[in-house]
Amino acid sequence: MIKYHPSKQLMQKHILGELPAGLSVAISAHIELCDQCGKEFDMLEAKQASSVFSESVENDNHCEFEAMMESITEMSMFDDLVPQSPEFFEYQDKQVQLPRAIAALKLGSFINAGKVSRARFELEEGPLRSSLLHIKPGGEIPEHTHTGFELTLLLDGTFEDESGEYVPGDFIMLDGRHNHTPKTKDGCLCFTLVDNALHFNKGLSKLLNPIGKLIY
Repeated sequence: MIKYHPSKQLMQKHILGELPAGLSVAISAHIELCDQCGKEFDMLEAKQASSVFSESVENDNHCEFEAMMESITEMSMFDDLVPQSPEFFEYQDKQVQLPRAIAALKLGSFINAGKVSRARFELEEGPLRSSLLHIKPGGEIPEHTHTGFELTLLLDGTFEDESGEYVPGDFIMLDGRHNHTPKTKDGCLCFTLVDNALHFNKGLSKLLNPIGKLIY
């Protein structure tokens, strides 16, 4: 069962178009995977549409508004819908159907580091980095904290850290207040978004901190 969700404030900003592309993609993907947030999002969207509609009626001349609505309803519309084929990602000898918002993005090449593989999505977002992350069975990312924020949307498999176990659809937002060591028994696939480098806390991984800005 999905336990971690985007806040209502984030979903509201998503509706208003106030979020960067990577974060909007993650919220759209989560809504596709989570029935609970899908219903809440529909209600927020309907409320926002009603508010905008009411303001429009109040601000426009009533006759002009009626004429506009009549013109819209008389417009011919296309009845034929073009079916969209689902997009799949192959890993660990299986196929995973990606949420539509993620499948629509262009993905770069994978870089491998032990049992962790990462490919960046080609989005122009300034300091933000959106990626597809694959951790093989038995893999883990060394203990770290965050110099900015880190969003992880689990797409397939499971992983765990000091806070518990995560399942597909979980939307996990972390920042500098959190230390964790993500690891997976059977492997997992995630959409990730960061705005700054990770900061590793222990062992040889600390050697990466001086160049963290270059590789995040």
